[in-house]
This record gives sequence, structure tokens and C-alpha cells, in this order.
Amino acid sequence: MTRLSLKSSSPANWIETVLTRFDDFLLDHAANERKASAMAMSMVAHYPDRTRLVTAMIELALEELNHFRQVVKLATSRQLTLRPDEKDPYVNQIQVHMRKGKDDYFLDRLLSAAVIEARGAERFDIIATTITDPELATFYKTLARSEHNHHQLFINLAGEYFSRDAIDLRLEEWLQIENTIMTGLPIRPRLH
Repeated sequence: MTRLSLKSSSPANWIETVLTRFDDFLLDHAANERKASAMAMSMVAHYPDRTRLVTAMIELALEELNHFRQVVKLATSRQLTLRPDEKDPYVNQIQVHMRKGKDDYFLDRLLSAAVIEARGAERFDIIATTITDPELATFYKTLARSEHNHHQLFINLAGEYFSRDAIDLRLEEWLQIENTIMTGLPIRPRLH
């Protein structure tokens, strides 16, 4: 099983920004959970002939939708209102690096998703170990475990359709791409 290690940790001032503007972070977090659910269902629509993928993505979509529901409930308890959808600069920059060609694009969808989920796991874990509210700490620790499982799911799914060598080579490239993007973005109270 291929293990995924991000090339760098999130900068310390990221968590400071999140904790200072937690309501803004929470609304962005909700949007990310909704988009993750939609992405999983998009995979089902694009690859209906890949039975293992379809089953996994339906389960993932439901789990991400449940996370969305939980974050919305938390936001509502803080009297926050969801915002209209806005582009995610991190994800948009990642999409620029998607290769053309049926197999290349499919592998890139799986591996870029794995890297995005790994960054989410890292950041949720930072929140869980830094935030002073014990309920929020527990919530984000649970989400960090979930995101870790998701990044491994995408790597495992890649293993169903591609060779280990192809996965390892492209995954290393994706880790470099993600690091360059993540370190080049301004610090904001966002998940990415």
C-alpha cells in the first residue's frame, strides 16, 4: 500500500488565522464538504462501468454529505448563514495540472483527490489539537481520521486500475504540485 506524506506542513500562521476568524473558516469548511460530496457523485457519473469505484464513491458522497450536515448544524448554532458558492483557488490551481487522455485524467482525478484529502486531514488535525473548545476538538479529530481514510481510499482505488509504479511516479509529482500551490497561496481562514 502506497503511503502518502505531504511535502510540508501548513504554516503556523494558518491556524492562527483560522482560530481568529473561525466563523469564516466554518462557512468555508461547509462549502468544502458539500463540494466533496458532489465530486464523489461526479466520479460515479463519469465512470459508471467501474463497479468498485461506483460503490466507494456513493459511500464517500454520503459520508461527505453527512459532514456537510454536521458543519451546517454547527454554523447554524453560531447564527451563521451559508454563503453563495465561490471558487477555491487551491482546487482550481490543482485542476490546471490534470493531464489529458482518458487514463491519465482518471489517474490524476484519483491522486489529486488523495492529496487534497491528505491536506484536509493534516489541517483538521491541527485544528483538533489547537482549538480550546473540547467539543470542536473532538469533532475535528474525528474529521481528521475520516479525511485520512479518504486519502487512502483514493490511493487504493488507483491501485485497482493502475500499476504501483505508475501510481508512485505520478503521486510524487502530485505531492510536489500540491506543495507548490499550497505554499504559494495567501493565508486565509479556509480549509485550503
